[in-house]
Formats: sequence, C-alpha cells, structure tokens
Amino acid sequence: MMTLAGALGALAFPLLRRLDAETAHGLGLSLLRFAPAQAVPASPALSTDLAGLPLAHPLGLAAGFDKNGVALKGLLRLGFAFVEAGTATLHPQAGNPRPRLFRLPADRAIVNRMGFNNQGVENLAERLRGSPPEEGVVGANIGLNKDSRTPEADYAAALRAVHAGAAYVAVNVSSPNTPGLRALQARRALQPLLRALSLAREEAASGGERRRALLLKVAPDLAEAEALGIVEAAIEAGIEGLIVANTTVARPPGLRSPAAEEGGGLSGAPLRDPALRLLRLMAGEAKGRLAFVACGGIAGGADAYARILAGASAVQVYTAFAYEGPAFLPRLLNELLACLARDGFASVGAARGSALS
Repeated sequence: MMTLAGALGALAFPLLRRLDAETAHGLGLSLLRFAPAQAVPASPALSTDLAGLPLAHPLGLAAGFDKNGVALKGLLRLGFAFVEAGTATLHPQAGNPRPRLFRLPADRAIVNRMGFNNQGVENLAERLRGSPPEEGVVGANIGLNKDSRTPEADYAAALRAVHAGAAYVAVNVSSPNTPGLRALQARRALQPLLRALSLAREEAASGGERRRALLLKVAPDLAEAEALGIVEAAIEAGIEGLIVANTTVARPPGLRSPAAEEGGGLSGAPLRDPALRLLRLMAGEAKGRLAFVACGGIAGGADAYARILAGASAVQVYTAFAYEGPAFLPRLLNELLACLARDGFASVGAARGSALS
C-alpha cells in the first residue's frame, strides 16, 4: 500500500520534472520540509552501525541534496536512517553560474557543476542545533571555498563550527567542481589535512561533548595506488571511515542523454560499477579498520546489498531518490530484506564484507 508521503511524491515529482533541474530541486526541497511521516520496513535484520552510530537501517541521503539543512526533519520523516547535510564551506559562496544541474533521464543520471553553492557553515551549524537527536542521525559535510589559500585551517574551522550539532562530520575532498580540490586526496596533501582535522576535533570535544566521527569522501576516479594510499592515510590519522564515492568526471561509453556532454560530476546509474569496484578495493585493504559508507549508482535493494557484501556499513542515495521520490525508500529496504533472507543472512552486519573473504 502506498503511503501518504509516497502518494504525494507520485503527484509532485512528475510536475517538478517539467521545470529545469535546479528550480525543481529547490521547490522540491521546500515541499519536503513539510513531508508527512512515511512508514518504512522495520526489522532487526536491517539495523546496522556506522562508526559507533546505531542506525535502524543502512539507507541514508547523500550530501548535496540539502546543502543548507533546510529540510532535515522532513527528510528524516520520510524514513531515511540518516541524512548528510552540506556540502557547507567556511564562508558562504554562490557557486558556479547557472545552468549547472542537468538531468540525464535516458541514463538515470545527473550531471552537476554546482560549485559548493551554500550559505556557509555557521548557517548550517545553526540549523543542526534545531534538529534534536530523536529526529534521527544528521551528519555534516564540509568543503573548501574556491578562493581558499589555507585549506587545512579552513577545513579545521569548518569542522569546529559544525561539530557540536552533527552526529558525524564528512570531509569532502573529492568534488570535481572546485578547482584543485581533488589534489588534496594525494597522500602528501592528505596527511597534514587529516592531522589538522584530528586536532580540531580534539579541541572541539575538549569541552566535554562527545567526539564526532570523521569520514572522508573520496572520488571514484582514483588510480589503485592513490586509493590504497588514502586508506593507509586514514588509518594512520585515526579517522573512522570513508565515503565511497563522489561523482565522476568520466563519461562511460553508451550514455544517451544530450546533457552527458555537459561539464561537471556525473552521478546515478553509470557510476554503479566503478563505485562498487573502488569500494571493494578500499574495504579489502582496510580489513575492518575503517567504516565504509557506499554511494554512487545505488538504485535498489540489490545495489545496496552488493555494497554491504563489499564492506559497507551503510549506503547513501541521491540520484535514484531524485528521480523516484519518497516511494523509493520502502522499495529499496524491502528489496534489501529479500536479498538478506534469500542468502541466509540474519542481519546487515552478518552480510557485511562477506564478498571480500
């Protein structure tokens, strides 16, 4: 039976798709502030743990959907176990010129070159303080202003701003739309950055509040040596996990939508296989020493299940939710339950990483 949220989504989403992508997204986000509660499957088999955070199920919403944290409560009411707000930068910025968001419906994909348009971390921190823990798990994703000359100091300041209000902090060094940002994934740049973030986290927690988990979001376009170097740098720095992966600058052969030629990061179905391969590589190297959140091309329960088998504790979606609306959540979770039952796994935790051994 379709829920009220699902029914409203079924009505609203076709109308929104008649608008240009960014206008539709902004209007949809405004509507989602008032989303009614949606029932999603509740089963002990779906419960999981993300870097010490208990989750009712592994399905979360990726950063980029609600950059400024304006609809967090509504999104959680739809049934997401966790929502990642952001990416927010130390200072507000307008982002790249429009148009900068493009639908690729024939490919079930999106291209964006938004450029971290956001109202700044102080604004997000204020909104996070307005989302009490009982509403669900909310993480904060932080990035770098395009004109930053002091990346380590700016990331550290952004972390300190959101630390108190976020359940965890994700560090975005992998957007393709901020010049030079991805260079921070190189080990010689990443090590001092992670040290600065670790120190900032200790300072933020020194007043007695709980130390928030730190996750690093990486690009899907990494060479094998780069990916393995990131795993070792993350372990050495003592951060808790990795989000694998962000959008890709690659354009796989066979894309059919005209907007595939637009510059920016590609998300959705074409990212499924590259993101899964990278997850297997990095989780295999980590050998349980890091938590993994899988992201990229997850369009149903079978995709989520494949990421869990490859070592993910949780998964994040964006593009499939943007195309399908609220009804996507219960569908994915029911399909995931069916996959677990079919293969005899009692829980997400029992299945996690089993494809790596």
